[in-house]
Amino acid sequence: MKYKLLALDLDETLLNQEHRISSRNIEAIRAVVNKGIMVTIATGRMYLSTLPYARELGIDLPLITYHGALIKQAGSGQILKHSPVPFEKALEILRSGEEYNLHLNLYLDDRLFVKEENDQTRYYQQRSAILPEIVGDLSDFLMEKKEPPTKLTIIIMDGRMDEFQRIFEEICKPQLSVVQSGPYFLEITHRDATKGQALDFLAKKIGALPEEIIAMGDSYNDIDMLKYAGLGVAVANAPPEVQNAADVITLSNIEDGVAVFLEKHILGKA
Repeated sequence: MKYKLLALDLDETLLNQEHRISSRNIEAIRAVVNKGIMVTIATGRMYLSTLPYARELGIDLPLITYHGALIKQAGSGQILKHSPVPFEKALEILRSGEEYNLHLNLYLDDRLFVKEENDQTRYYQQRSAILPEIVGDLSDFLMEKKEPPTKLTIIIMDGRMDEFQRIFEEICKPQLSVVQSGPYFLEITHRDATKGQALDFLAKKIGALPEEIIAMGDSYNDIDMLKYAGLGVAVANAPPEVQNAADVITLSNIEDGVAVFLEKHILGKA
């Protein structure tokens, strides 16, 4: 099969434990591009946080960010698709978060807003290199802005992720998607904003069939993308449910699993 497009998740897939792309991964991706395969990033991250990695890899395709809620051209910055969280539903989620004393990230106009600085904001900043803007009560702030946010993230570091996922799935249905992204992030987006749907949008734009696409990921928010692609690849550090959705399992993100797969299956190296 001749593949046309490679879609790569960032955190815990392409990035190592220092949140960097290893030289081996960069070399393998550039070799894939030289074979005529287009490469994009499909991530839950903000566009602002994703763009430096795209530039490092020389990517000029649209980037799938916020789990698919925002598809934006890497070069020109043109927005191709934006599926925000409906305004009234976002307010309900923010107020529910306050009732449960949870930390929430509010993403609006590719900027990050939080109520206050705390352990969660410091962890997120260290991970994403994005400085949050502290605005106090988030529901009041959103009422002033009167704009629907691109995404909401609940950062849960006390082991109650599954409990709150069930609670917010009930609050958010049927309009929104609620998925875990990594061990601490509960991500809330429009139900049409998933990586699989975004990959389908991009595939149609560039004229690629699903069977001509490779997708690589590690987390629950990658599952529909792995199933959509003709070849879904999970890294070894992915949970069992994610590995079960994939066609191939490669080495972990800290073992250059992306490069190992590309070298063996695409570049023909021993």
